[in-house]
Amino acid sequence: MNSRWWVLGAWLLVLALLGIAVVTHLRISTDLRAFMPPARTAQQRLLLNEIGQGPGSRLLMLSIRGAAVTRLAELSQQLATVMRADSRFTRVLNGENTLVSIAPSLLPYRYLLSPALDHQRLDASYLHAQLQQRLEDLGSPAAGLLKPLLPSDPTLQTLQLAERWKPVAAPRLQHGVWFAHGRALLLVETRAGGFDIAAQRRTMAAVRAHFAALPDVGKARLELAGTGPIAVAVDARTRHESDIIGLVDMLGFLALLLLAYRSFASIGLIALPILSAALAGLAALELGFSSVHGITLAFGFTLLGIAQEYPIRVLSQRRAGEDPLPSVRALWPTLRIAIASAAIAFLAFFASSVPGLQQLAVFTITGLLVAGLCTRYLLPPLLPRHFHDAVDTPGLASLARWLRGLPRPRWLPWLLLLAGGLTVGLAPGPFWQNNLAALTPAPQGLLQRDARLRAALGAPDVRYLLVLQAPTAQAVLSLSEHIAPLVRALEHQGAVRSVSLPSRYLPSVATQRARQARLPDRSQLQAALQQAERGLPFRAGLFQPFVQAVERARQLPPMTPAMFEKTPFGPLLSSILVQRGTVWYGLATLSGLRDTHAFEGLRQASHGAVRLLDLKAASESLVAAYRTRILQALLVATLLLGMVVAVGLRSLRGAVQVLTPMLLATFLVLAVLRGAGVALNLFHLVALMLAAGLGLHYALFFHRDPEDPRDRLRTLHATLMCVLTALLVFGMLAWSSLPVLRAIGVSVGLGVLFHFCLSLLLARPHTESTEQKP
Repeated sequence: MNSRWWVLGAWLLVLALLGIAVVTHLRISTDLRAFMPPARTAQQRLLLNEIGQGPGSRLLMLSIRGAAVTRLAELSQQLATVMRADSRFTRVLNGENTLVSIAPSLLPYRYLLSPALDHQRLDASYLHAQLQQRLEDLGSPAAGLLKPLLPSDPTLQTLQLAERWKPVAAPRLQHGVWFAHGRALLLVETRAGGFDIAAQRRTMAAVRAHFAALPDVGKARLELAGTGPIAVAVDARTRHESDIIGLVDMLGFLALLLLAYRSFASIGLIALPILSAALAGLAALELGFSSVHGITLAFGFTLLGIAQEYPIRVLSQRRAGEDPLPSVRALWPTLRIAIASAAIAFLAFFASSVPGLQQLAVFTITGLLVAGLCTRYLLPPLLPRHFHDAVDTPGLASLARWLRGLPRPRWLPWLLLLAGGLTVGLAPGPFWQNNLAALTPAPQGLLQRDARLRAALGAPDVRYLLVLQAPTAQAVLSLSEHIAPLVRALEHQGAVRSVSLPSRYLPSVATQRARQARLPDRSQLQAALQQAERGLPFRAGLFQPFVQAVERARQLPPMTPAMFEKTPFGPLLSSILVQRGTVWYGLATLSGLRDTHAFEGLRQASHGAVRLLDLKAASESLVAAYRTRILQALLVATLLLGMVVAVGLRSLRGAVQVLTPMLLATFLVLAVLRGAGVALNLFHLVALMLAAGLGLHYALFFHRDPEDPRDRLRTLHATLMCVLTALLVFGMLAWSSLPVLRAIGVSVGLGVLFHFCLSLLLARPHTESTEQKP
């Protein structure tokens, strides 16, 4: 008795220490790109980066409604002011055409960054026309804005640059800010990527907190849209359903165990190996990876459902009145084969090179091995001497006799194989689902709001990018300037509403030097300005700051990307001018794309240096290519699994009898899914592998078929408990509204049923002893 408590205490102490270490050091990631195949080329690295970090994914669209127009405009201005001071936002636009749009550090460069003087010199005639225009402007409502600017910038280069940097297809202005459909609109660029769910959640909370802190908000309401809000909404929905399903599963699982074993102590003993498996799996992830994805944990704990079979087998197959250790020793050879084969099956996911699946493999394999070893060596000393023998379960003997009497025709596998093959071959629809968006659908209302605000704001499309490729950053900017006339032609033709090229924000060094060369020196500008002022009522010397600003611009070193990044607009440029390895890319965002074929001319004119990238099509192509790799790894894992079973059973015929139900049941699940028109995705492969791991256990233990009829009843009891608990867990998942959870639930639920039935019919030896009355 004392040794039993010592073992239990030591076990719990180790689990507590391991749990503290895991909780303290484990870092959770929410970047969905972890379940995308790894990039092997520069273009693939660019694709994976832009899916979650591209300029389109980092846009946040805001609308304010529920108050008078004037009040909405005030709230828009106040919110924009607060958010511009928040480092979580790299750009905040709401239509205000003020000097706030241009940072002071960029003002001296306005003559180098703006193309306004590319075809016009600062001569007397141009300056005279500009000064006359300023006189008219001073009599307009905009006089308050222009008067402070006039001495240093009478040609309004600052405002022209601000106009150039605002969205091309902006909504109409009311009271100085953007409005559409009776709502004040803001366009915000977040520092966090669109798929960084944790960061996006904090960013959205900050936006709402800033809005709530504004004075006199009243009944005004703030709405958010964009890639970030959609990703956060899907994540919240997944967490909510997972919590509900997990709670129901736990309560049902406890009730089922209590009904079967009639002991709370037994339930606690079953939990120990599973808890050990989970903590060991987390520790392995912590040691092997810098961070662990939340999806890995969710699916990993689901896959550890296989491990619950190990203690269930021990509890169900114990003989009354005997020491538990001999029972466990007799069970161990078969259990060892089941553990090893399940671990080998999940090695296929480690070979996939997909980071999320590799984490899943490490977590599951470590957990299964630890659960098996704990069940074998730590659990037996803790088992109570007095327990409810599974053989005495009411109705179990009658069920066993009925099952033994079922016909077992040898032609059954061939018939099922033929029916399944015809179903798969004739099934409607595509075989594979490559569209990642279909796996995590956002609420329809949020999608409609996103589309409405994106159209109103002219925000970039998150699907398409115009990619410019060159060996250096300056070469990319020069290429951007070279194709700018062709892009404007496409806009005029209606192929696209607007294209935002990198050179729109930062011209090449060569262009800046050419603009410097066109600027007059101090004496030339002074003479031209004196001539332009004749007959105009400006006081003498008023425009000396303007002369000094132009002279300073002539002496400035050209603005480089490294210098630009230190300005408030730096994050904007760094998101559209990026380096991947030795290659530089310019990422031009598009709004209102109508004709993708029209961009073929850009590719030809640039000899392939400029191309239209369809992120959706490219990601689907990448997924399809790596799915082939995963399937090849699964094939290799299946062959290894067959070898392990054959060696473990020391019989090739026995291995065939064990593997046939597993392979046939997996094929039947595939046939049912395809017959229902379901297109298979990556998570179906995970589910089929999980079902196969469960089904292999059924076949192994039915093939074991002990001579003692009472031991057969215990085997049947253990298998029924495993089947019922699996159906409880995955049956709940099958009712989920989320496609990923539903796919796993339906696939594994069907697999458990098929594996159980086929294992009963095919895995048991045909030459067996006559059933005796227990």
